[in-house]
Amino acid sequence: MKGEIKPILIHPNPILRQVSEPVDLALLNTPEFKKFLADMDATLKEKDGAGLAAPQIGVSQRVIVIGKRDNKSLFLINPQITRKSWGKIAGEEGCLSVVDSRGKIIYGVVERHKNITCQYYDPQGKKKKIQADDHLARVLQHEIDHINGILFIDHLIA
Repeated sequence: MKGEIKPILIHPNPILRQVSEPVDLALLNTPEFKKFLADMDATLKEKDGAGLAAPQIGVSQRVIVIGKRDNKSLFLINPQITRKSWGKIAGEEGCLSVVDSRGKIIYGVVERHKNITCQYYDPQGKKKKIQADDHLARVLQHEIDHINGILFIDHLIA
């Protein structure tokens, strides 16, 4: 299914500060939900982001998509971090929803856990678990923050 590119909400849009609602897993096989995932994927690829959370396209639901190098996207429905390493690492982050007056992404340094474990449901409704470190751990934490109404600028250290 071909997705439609959706506009990205820009901070300070209030939807970006809402805690998103869990997805009812009974809806996963509906044409509407499949179209929504295709729209998220198309938008992520068009904007060349590392990840995208549903609130960034105006949908207050607990869905994120992560772009991967093999051009296949990873969809996480109702994701939850279940384990975080003690160790943290500082790194630069930007966000499609945090831009300057010219529409350019603003970057800043944020400290994140080095390793995390996250459980989620895939688009077929299967419960899954992913262990992530480095870049993927950072992207997952950034996107899960989005569905909790938190932006990376809330964590800036430099």
